[in-house]
Amino acid sequence: MQARKITRQIRVGPVPVGGGAAVAVQSMTNTDTRDVEATVAQVRRLDEAGCEIIRVAVLDLEAARAIRAIRDQIAIPLIADIHFDHRLAVAAMEHGAQGIRINPGNIGGKAKLARVAAAAQAHAVAIRVGVNAGSLEKDILARHGHPVPAALVESALRNIALLEELGFHELKISLKSSDVLTTIAAYRQLSAVCDYPLHLGVTEAGGLIAGTVKSSVALGILLFEGIGDTLRISLTRDPVEEIRVAYELLRSLRLRQRGPELISCPTCGRCQVNLFSLAEEVERYIQKIATPLKIAVMGCVVNGPGEAREADIGVAGGNGVGIIFKKGKVFKKVPEAQVLEVFLAEIDKMTQKLER
Repeated sequence: MQARKITRQIRVGPVPVGGGAAVAVQSMTNTDTRDVEATVAQVRRLDEAGCEIIRVAVLDLEAARAIRAIRDQIAIPLIADIHFDHRLAVAAMEHGAQGIRINPGNIGGKAKLARVAAAAQAHAVAIRVGVNAGSLEKDILARHGHPVPAALVESALRNIALLEELGFHELKISLKSSDVLTTIAAYRQLSAVCDYPLHLGVTEAGGLIAGTVKSSVALGILLFEGIGDTLRISLTRDPVEEIRVAYELLRSLRLRQRGPELISCPTCGRCQVNLFSLAEEVERYIQKIATPLKIAVMGCVVNGPGEAREADIGVAGGNGVGIIFKKGKVFKKVPEAQVLEVFLAEIDKMTQKLER
């Protein structure tokens, strides 16, 4: 791991971004923002999963006005996502948005950007300059021919300069592409010449498998190189899945740790239990746990305890019996039919002990 680049620090509500603060985990609702009840319910689920900043789409004035009612019922800071109409950005801030994301390629020019910056200054709101490969300024795209990394960086620097000329510096920047290599190269180039905090993400990454892989490769490489202050894993799924992937990525790089880590063997011919079902049930159960814990679910009573010796608690099954072990040593043997119930109860006991 390379040392993290220390960027300027801004705040999105109470959450610090950059300046050496922990990499913040973000997501975005997929509800209709005008439906306050549904949006609040989804934000609460995301908050429970570990989301630290939430973004909502603001498609019209009604959505902008709904922000106040949403904010009054949630505990994490809210960012308004704005495209095309600078007036919606201003309205969103007037109704309590703690951050806004604008795409400089479609906000409408310098004069409109100035109105957004003035409102952000007045309401103490941070702005994310969200450059996207799909909506670069026409002159930049014409000059480069394609949304290559240099084009994304040029767009970002242009709009940073415009905001700086307006006296606004509470910025974070993103350079999003659906292409992994373009994403990596663009962030590397911008990080070398810019000290604003960077929000990482691969846009339109795909479903659970494709999106997880593409995001993990791009963001994993950048984070390993010390680049990035906040991130979103973009998946065509329930956004709660984005939070789970984000924390697993951060855990793998030892940048953040939240909740249990589950390790399980891929199964082989020695496996004599329904390990897929057992592992899935354990994984589903531990999503409610925030305490760091290493849990192993193994299919072989011969090698299971040894292979998972570093786990806090684990289970291995075979020949009609489940062996529960702690720190690689056998703790208890139970009939296979009872193994899930007993194992989950032991996880609860260990969690409660660690929380005391």
